[in-house]
Amino acid sequence: MASESTNLVKVTYVKSAIGYSQRQKDTVKSLGLKHLGDSAVHADSPPIRGMLRAVNHLVSAEPIGQVDVVLESGS
Repeated sequence: MASESTNLVKVTYVKSAIGYSQRQKDTVKSLGLKHLGDSAVHADSPPIRGMLRAVNHLVSAEPIGQVDVVLESGS
């Protein structure tokens, strides 16, 4: 088993996607947000940052620090 440190980001749905394109609605949904006020925690990675950049007017994001992740080899 190997250990790795990863940064996390907390994403909160703060503004309705009504009136915005279906693509932006789908991005909010793929971030794991369904209702206003919902929050989700994701590993800070380039794909997540791209999604946040695309809907930054609908969500708020804040870093919540580092977490150690244990990687197990598949058997």
